[in-house]
Amino acid sequence: MDLKDQLKNLFPDHEESNEPEEIQEQDHVLYVQKEPMICKFEKRKGKPTTIIEGYEGSDEDFKVLAKEIKTKLSVGGTFKDDSIIIQGDYRDKIMAILKEKGFKTKRVGG
Repeated sequence: MDLKDQLKNLFPDHEESNEPEEIQEQDHVLYVQKEPMICKFEKRKGKPTTIIEGYEGSDEDFKVLAKEIKTKLSVGGTFKDDSIIIQGDYRDKIMAILKEKGFKTKRVGG
């Protein structure tokens, strides 16, 4: 008895298909706060970084926001100590993305 026969015995109503499964994607609603988020520029180890801080929502929402920013800008970065650290000076672009989402932003440094 091969693997397919064993699976048929375990799941008799299962029909095999080559079509991809439909994945239902849910839009994650971010908490939009009244206080502005701070978008600042720093040099760390000689390399430019953009740091976003001041988000009052949950850490999970902030991580989702960090992933979205990194994907849109096609850059590296991390979420650490209640702040998003993006590699490179992208303050203007990040502020535009955040404003699109309804956040208030404040530019600090440089």
